[in-house]
Amino acid sequence: MSSILVVDDELSMREFLRILLEKEGYQVTVAPDGTNALQLAQDHPFDLMISDIRMPGMSGLELLAQIKEPQPDIGVIMITAFASPDDAVTAMKNGAFDYITKPFNVDEIKRVVRAVLKKRPQAEVLPEQGFPEIIGRSSEMMKIFELISKIAPTPANVLIYGESGTGKELVAKAIHNRSQVSKKPFVPITCSAIPESLLESELFGHVKGSFTGAIADKAGLFQQADGGTAFLDEIGELTPIIQTKLLRVLQEREFMPIGSTRTRQVNVRIIAATNRILEEEIISGSFREDLYYRLAVVPIRVPPLRERLSDVPLLVEHFLKKYSSLLGKEVQTMSSYGMEVLMQYDFPGNVRELENIIERGVAMESSNIILPENLILSLHRQGKKTPAYQEENAPLFVAAHSEQELFDKGIEEVLQNVEKDMIRHALDTAGNSKMRAAELLKLSFRSLRYKTKKHGIDDERQ
Repeated sequence: MSSILVVDDELSMREFLRILLEKEGYQVTVAPDGTNALQLAQDHPFDLMISDIRMPGMSGLELLAQIKEPQPDIGVIMITAFASPDDAVTAMKNGAFDYITKPFNVDEIKRVVRAVLKKRPQAEVLPEQGFPEIIGRSSEMMKIFELISKIAPTPANVLIYGESGTGKELVAKAIHNRSQVSKKPFVPITCSAIPESLLESELFGHVKGSFTGAIADKAGLFQQADGGTAFLDEIGELTPIIQTKLLRVLQEREFMPIGSTRTRQVNVRIIAATNRILEEEIISGSFREDLYYRLAVVPIRVPPLRERLSDVPLLVEHFLKKYSSLLGKEVQTMSSYGMEVLMQYDFPGNVRELENIIERGVAMESSNIILPENLILSLHRQGKKTPAYQEENAPLFVAAHSEQELFDKGIEEVLQNVEKDMIRHALDTAGNSKMRAAELLKLSFRSLRYKTKKHGIDDERQ
């Protein structure tokens, strides 16, 4: 049972919240002021505190700052009858999850309480996972860790597939680091980054004088990786000729440098990666089926970040530390609003995009906490379709199809329908990011959250 501390100088508000929350199954303790609340918190660690801001003596903001010292993981919701943007920013910077104005909607505060208590475990310190190269504790990543542990000590070739930015090279390095040849070279190459005319030389090397510009012998990837691991990223980009030569390396464990007349033996483990669906490439004839099966002795799928959103807080913490150090900043955490924005985003660019978002946020932030306005999310969505309610060359929103319908519905229903359509359209345009949609609609983030809940739009998009 989660424990909640309610702090308010008004007896009626304390009792209202106590009764409301106890009916929801929470253990509730009340305090009339900040001093009393701190004394209670010394004897009992609370999961959540709901506090008024303006109280005699110690204010709610002062209480927030003081209670976070002994209990840094406590969730906090601030409430007030006197809405102030400055108070809201101060509360969020000091670690409050939300800022709610009185009179508030009962369903809204229930939802916020559930959201705070649901997010608290994500901030707990997790035990060492044994895979420092890869940040993640989701069930999807645990399955990958287990698979890596099983196949790393073997010499089996591995094909890693998944969307761009998911961390396929990190998985490849983790396999190499736990292999029998971890002390030998790990040599990566991105097949699409090298011009076709030079790729063969990069892979297999060449001898002096074999072509214009070959002024000396050059060791290729396989010679450099001999005894260790060769990582071929974007393997689906290889031309048919290179595919044939790579197949020979896999089958015969030998290759011939460009311009040479003799083959060279090589003992190398190959880990390949692709963001393409190679089975479809085989059907179209652009990728050799026999090469595919030689590469994919052990296939590993790295899930997109949207399928493991529970890892986002861990990744955010990791990138905050990294870029605060690199950029000479002291940004220590993400605001609760900001984390909620990220948890509702689908990350088309995956972990790489999240890293860029945090790097920009740290660079732009002047305080020690990243606020939502410093999170720049992409509006680009591949394959995003025009909403069904928006026909080509038609108005975006239709209030009514006839005068009779307009008067039958009445102004309240018509305005409600237009508001719903505007919100849906803004969310589609913003890739379902509420933060960006709120900016497009000239609404506060909190107002948009309330309206999506009121209209049932959240349920539509689950």
